[in-house]
Amino acid sequence: MLDPKTIETIADELLEAGRSRTPVPLLTARYPEMTVEDSYAVQRLWRSRNEEAGRKLVGRKIGLTSKAMQAATGITEPDYGAIFDDMVLETGCSIPWDRYTHPRVEVELAFVLKKDLSGPGCSIFDVLNATDYVVPALEILDSRIEMEGRTIVDTISDNAAMGAMVVGGRPVRPDAVDLRWVSAILYKNQTVEETGVAAGVLDHPANGVHWLVNKIAAHGDGLKAGEIVLAGSFTRPLWVYKGDTVHADYGPLGAVTCRFE
Repeated sequence: MLDPKTIETIADELLEAGRSRTPVPLLTARYPEMTVEDSYAVQRLWRSRNEEAGRKLVGRKIGLTSKAMQAATGITEPDYGAIFDDMVLETGCSIPWDRYTHPRVEVELAFVLKKDLSGPGCSIFDVLNATDYVVPALEILDSRIEMEGRTIVDTISDNAAMGAMVVGGRPVRPDAVDLRWVSAILYKNQTVEETGVAAGVLDHPANGVHWLVNKIAAHGDGLKAGEIVLAGSFTRPLWVYKGDTVHADYGPLGAVTCRFE
């Protein structure tokens, strides 16, 4: 376990890395004794520093929920991070590519809540009852820690690599479609790069949400009505570069598009 002073040092380092766009060296290489609990402590402090600076918490992202993502990262358990108001973008947007470090894009579903959710003991049925609607979303991954050799400890400390999200398509009630069978085709510059089905996320995308609720309950935290939860990617991350246009076609649920300038 790390002492509070070290946790503070790491959180401040990550804040500066976000500002400067210069990733810091791997935490696991520098603090081999660092635990998952330590990394969530870093993330909580990083989050509170951002909130003190005026950013508003509007939800959470869940990462590493699918076999595709676990295989891409070599990490075998889910994680979560904070979503702030300035991270939520709308379909059709132009995104400055150099606002992020090594941006990558993932295909996801976002759950928007109409009721508070708390654990322990939160089930998939509680999640579906508390969900107002589900909507297609792209997640833009950012890295404030070096990519090569990252472990779960690095990723969690780095706010689960959350950069931004782009919301679009057609919102649906959670009982209006079989969410397991929502699928998407991901294009980059008119070329199909990835395809996926939402069941890839823990067999049902709502499973990630109840995992999250029960996980954050241990820290006395819960989800509030109106918050957004990004439920996890059902494709591998797609590297993007300046000038790329990304388009995700969700069939009956519409499409989400953005361009990197």
